[in-house]
Amino acid sequence: MSTSTGSKTKLSALTLAALGVVFGDIGTSPLYTIKEVFSVGTHPVPLTEANMYGILSLIVWALIMVVSVKYVAFIMRADNRGEGGIMALLALASHNAANNIKKQRNIMLLGILGACMFYADGMITPAISVLSAVEGLELAAPMLHPLIIPVTLIVLLILFWAQSKGTALVGAFFGPIMLLWFGTLGVLGIQSILQNPTILHALNPMYAVHFFAVSPWIAFVALGAVVLAVTGAEALYADMGHFGRFSIRLAWFGFVLPALILNYFGQGALILKNPEAIKNPFYLLAPEWMLFPLIILATLAAVIASQAVITGAFSVSRQALQLGFLPRMHIEHTSESQEGQIYMPRVNWGLMLGVMVLVLSFKSSGNLAAAYGIAVTGDMVITTLLAGIVFHNIWGWSKLRTGALVALFLVVDVSFFSANVLKIPDGGWVPLVIGIVIFTLMLTWKTGRTLLYQHLKNDAMALDPFIEAIGAHPPTRVYGTALFMTPNLDGVPHAMLHNLKHNKVLHEKVVILTVKFLDYPHTTIEERVEVLPMQHEFYKVTVNYGFKDEPDLPRDLLLCAPKGLVLDAMDTSFFVGKEILIPNEKTEMSFWRKKIFIGLFRSAETITNQFKLPPNRVVELGSQVSF
Repeated sequence: MSTSTGSKTKLSALTLAALGVVFGDIGTSPLYTIKEVFSVGTHPVPLTEANMYGILSLIVWALIMVVSVKYVAFIMRADNRGEGGIMALLALASHNAANNIKKQRNIMLLGILGACMFYADGMITPAISVLSAVEGLELAAPMLHPLIIPVTLIVLLILFWAQSKGTALVGAFFGPIMLLWFGTLGVLGIQSILQNPTILHALNPMYAVHFFAVSPWIAFVALGAVVLAVTGAEALYADMGHFGRFSIRLAWFGFVLPALILNYFGQGALILKNPEAIKNPFYLLAPEWMLFPLIILATLAAVIASQAVITGAFSVSRQALQLGFLPRMHIEHTSESQEGQIYMPRVNWGLMLGVMVLVLSFKSSGNLAAAYGIAVTGDMVITTLLAGIVFHNIWGWSKLRTGALVALFLVVDVSFFSANVLKIPDGGWVPLVIGIVIFTLMLTWKTGRTLLYQHLKNDAMALDPFIEAIGAHPPTRVYGTALFMTPNLDGVPHAMLHNLKHNKVLHEKVVILTVKFLDYPHTTIEERVEVLPMQHEFYKVTVNYGFKDEPDLPRDLLLCAPKGLVLDAMDTSFFVGKEILIPNEKTEMSFWRKKIFIGLFRSAETITNQFKLPPNRVVELGSQVSF
């Protein structure tokens, strides 16, 4: 009985935590979605009763098809050892493509593109969420309009500044705040629906079908704003590793989905009763006395939505870094107990700069809404394509079954994406530009690393003949262990040759060490370290990390002892090669991309910091490489 009670308590805590982290983005969509559908813009939808019923039906069935069916029922089952998100899906989809270079490259390009769309989304979400919440000030007191932009910027500055402090303290309040937020959404919606209960007829999907039959162009254009209701669906999948499938599903079906539907229908009932309410239907649902408390609650919800996206950007960046798509960056751990709570200064301040530029450029949530849809729908399409590869190659589904389901999802995704293409001139170009810039940087880094590794491998002396030569003509061997880090276990590390050439000595024990980041999230202790003894006290050591593991070489090298290699930390020196790249005119990669790669290479975090090597035991030996 106590075990059952404990399990229920743990599930309740996980569900409340998921409510606070996972649903922030999709939970703040009622602030602007209905308003944007009917707002006076480039593609407004005429405000009629038939159109309102059609829009509400589209919103409900978009939530059901995209979130409930696609993500909750199917995509969340495509986990990579319990982890989700675009990079985990990319790694999973790549599993069976190792022998097909073209297929592997296409999957890689899809994954990088999806990650780029995620970053674009990560810049727009904080801007539109906080702006739309603070815009309530104008309703409460019109003279406060000039304060909207400054207050938004101050809230965002505090949010990004607080990232280095860690989210554990603030995170404890996220769940209860979002519980109050979704409860408020539901109550406000019910009050309005009671004034016009017939609005619930729009739950019938035939109203959406009728909307398309009668006004196909208007309905198609409306999809560009309707998609705002499902922004944040990716977070359900991305945060699956933290909270588990069941707690996310429980929070979604038990609380979030009903609250969202009630609020959207409440806004619809209010607008049909009072068309003037279209200027801000969310805030006008509330009685006047409640306006300022609701603005504060909405701002807190927007901050939580932004926090989830920022945390997601850190997580995706670390995964991309360890899968080789980004250069090494400084990573700080903000929690003693939670390995996943990290802070990346470069990503944080880069995001903040992007978000603030968007706020100052677009000036209102209405203007930003035009930029929002492209990133979200692009990510949705890519997720569907990668999931299709997993369904067929990993799950063993037939082509017919996979094709039918993927086609169903793509009809929805591509419809939303196509409608958002119309918004490119009005701001939709922004996430495309952001995506193209990040895509170029990531692809350049990945390609450059591959070419550099190949270049160094081709120039390296073979290790086995070298060890035989050492045995035949042994140099002076000194006490201690020399550990040479290299990406190529079969070649002699450049640092070893430099050391032997200039110092004329070798250590008593020589360890050739390589670190591999695998395409699944975590490695077990048993598979973390591989040791291969060789002649004359030489050893090959491979340390394996998952793309969400925290690298710590001094800690993990202790695992070599049971495998026959005892390393004394005080007598071990780490030799690291430090290449200085010189661009040449060879055509493997265009010259301008080589310049970008070299710039990224120079700015990368040191190996000492990335692998937590003791700085007083690291020897760096430099060499120039014509690249």
